[in-house]
Amino acid sequence: MAIIRHSHPRTDNAEIIHLIQTELMPLSHTIDPRDHRQIRELPLRLRDGVTFVISETRWSKPLGFVHLYLTGDTLLFDLLAIHPDHRGKQWGKALMMYGEAYGRSRQCTKGLLYFDEGNHTAYRLYSKLGYAVASHFPAMRCYSMEKSFSSCAEEPAFHAPMSLLPNLQKRLYRKQHWNPH
Repeated sequence: MAIIRHSHPRTDNAEIIHLIQTELMPLSHTIDPRDHRQIRELPLRLRDGVTFVISETRWSKPLGFVHLYLTGDTLLFDLLAIHPDHRGKQWGKALMMYGEAYGRSRQCTKGLLYFDEGNHTAYRLYSKLGYAVASHFPAMRCYSMEKSFSSCAEEPAFHAPMSLLPNLQKRLYRKQHWNPH
């Protein structure tokens, strides 16, 4: 069983940074995985925005993560990675859907993300989730993709792995029935 939760920086950042170094930086055409300055700046980058992780328990190490920012009415997906031993379980999709639900709950009307040229796995995932290519940036060798949330009458059907459903259903139920007043 796996759960999606907010990141605990003190205990999760080391594994998140390891995933960035081993899974994301090698795909980048603009960042060298051995660039120590970039690596030192990662905790500062993670401090801004929101990071959700997928893990086996509330305090176990992350098996994947998504990092995002809210900028006005736009939800910007910054980073997404799943540990190679845990791919094929639809956890990337689960994290994206969780991030979208978070953005919608904060009145975001669209999602925006960037992916590197040649990352066909990311392109397929984002396309299946309804994102469309918006721009190409040849100098950086990456693309942007966008998705309008306002055009979705309801949240898209989400087929999470069965082990994730109880946790996600509880969190969504609490979020829908939470009243701050």
